[in-house]
Amino acid sequence: MLQSQNRQAARQALTDRALIAKARKDLSFAEITAGTGLSKAFVTAALLGQHPLPAEAAEVVGKTLELDADDVALLQTIPLRGSLEEAIPSDPTVYRFYEMIQVYGTTLKALVHEEFGDGIISAINFKLDVKKVEDPEGGSRAVITLDGKFLPYKPF
Repeated sequence: MLQSQNRQAARQALTDRALIAKARKDLSFAEITAGTGLSKAFVTAALLGQHPLPAEAAEVVGKTLELDADDVALLQTIPLRGSLEEAIPSDPTVYRFYEMIQVYGTTLKALVHEEFGDGIISAINFKLDVKKVEDPEGGSRAVITLDGKFLPYKPF
């Protein structure tokens, strides 16, 4: 039976326990994801309290991180989503995403509407990928793919 959370506190505490176990065992998110049948981005988001895991995946993650049965059950609950507590994020990495949307949000909106029409990009029917690629000018570049289904507004 699906259960839903009404506050973030329990999932935040679970996130703390999971990240401590991840560090203690020196695991990557890819290693934690192995055997779940899910993407690294989805499992990472679930461990950070943003998604429920299916029972089988929660069991795999729980075993990998040596979580107890209550934590495995909690990983399966529908969380209260949203992780930013401040209006403007103060973490430099999160802030840069905020800055990207501030600078390019209206551009993205204009290009999406020009290409697809009036509607939104789903954050529910959605895929996310992050890749590290070498920069020809030296160093590395982050390639972030946001892949959401377009949902048109319908007149009624």
